[in-house]
Amino acid sequence: MTSKETVSPVTRPVNLRVREDVRDLIDQAARVNGKTRSDFMIEASRQAAENALLDQTFVRVDADTYAQYLAVLDRPPSGEGYERLMRAPKPWKG
Repeated sequence: MTSKETVSPVTRPVNLRVREDVRDLIDQAARVNGKTRSDFMIEASRQAAENALLDQTFVRVDADTYAQYLAVLDRPPSGEGYERLMRAPKPWKG
């Protein structure tokens, strides 16, 4: 295979039964985003799957590291970046 050739990913059909009102809502959202129904549903499903898996991520640390982590979270915010953020105009205050 040359460097210009690419391997196409294998695709398989997925069949769904969905209420008509839900399909209409999906179609409307897809149109607004300039996508086909399939592209919109695939992207939304992929994002939901990634989020579901990320929500299940578990990080194991020893007790000292965890205590240090909690201590950092409990410290009041400070520093130049924080001060600059607090001085920035608030968009919701017009």
